[in-house]
Amino acid sequence: MAVRAVEFGVLLRRWRASRGMSQTTLALAANSSTRHLSYLETGRSHPSKEMVLRLGEQLKLSFRDQNTFLLAAGFAPEFAERCLEEMSSATSAMEQILRVHLPYPAYVLDRHWNVVLSNAALPQLYEGCSPELLRGPVNAVRLILHPDGMGPRIDNFVEWRAHTITVLKQQIEARADPVIQALLTEVLSYPAPKGAVALASSDGPQRYVTPLRVQTGFGRVSFLNTTTVFGAPADITLSELALEMLFPADEATIAIVKDMVNDAKLSASGAPLASRVG
Repeated sequence: MAVRAVEFGVLLRRWRASRGMSQTTLALAANSSTRHLSYLETGRSHPSKEMVLRLGEQLKLSFRDQNTFLLAAGFAPEFAERCLEEMSSATSAMEQILRVHLPYPAYVLDRHWNVVLSNAALPQLYEGCSPELLRGPVNAVRLILHPDGMGPRIDNFVEWRAHTITVLKQQIEARADPVIQALLTEVLSYPAPKGAVALASSDGPQRYVTPLRVQTGFGRVSFLNTTTVFGAPADITLSELALEMLFPADEATIAIVKDMVNDAKLSASGAPLASRVG
């Protein structure tokens, strides 16, 4: 029991420090006292299950980390973790959204940026990518920025990589995940394509968000991305899923996507490919 208390105290102190909270601030937020919180961190006191859950909530811990918190304190995990196949209603809802978003790309990512569901739109975006990167599970970060992936065709590679690095660092700050840390290290090692430069700002959408600009055989397409998560999830797997949807950032992209869709239909029917514009 004493070992569990010490382990819990170490975790509590680590999470509190990572959130930049003082003992007093956290104690007040969790309806406790600074003295009791200090005792919990040093192992002199053992928390109740309710206290562990209150602290986890105030520290904004994920369900996964709250389970770890509970186990360290000697309690059973509170949150279930089921595979996606077991959550048919949630899967059906996501698949419906993916279909409705066609012809624009949309995909569901797990906490490590692996694609678990996709509407497989616009296969032309991935032409020239290494078969290794397209073999499941496909990692969205790696596919877009890797030199053997879409990286050489990302027009604003410097900006998009900087955006991705910021997001990964924020993810690590929220939860020290060695898989994400390794992915960040890998992204930092990717060389910028030859001639890649930071684009000057303008009055376009990049003033507010970072678009993803990709050169294709049909011309350059530009997308804005949105991220959607489930509200009030009750499962670890579901709480860690994110639905990413790409929307056209300009009229030119809308026209080019129409050409891509027609090309895909003609290819599927065995008819000659539509003329492409460079």
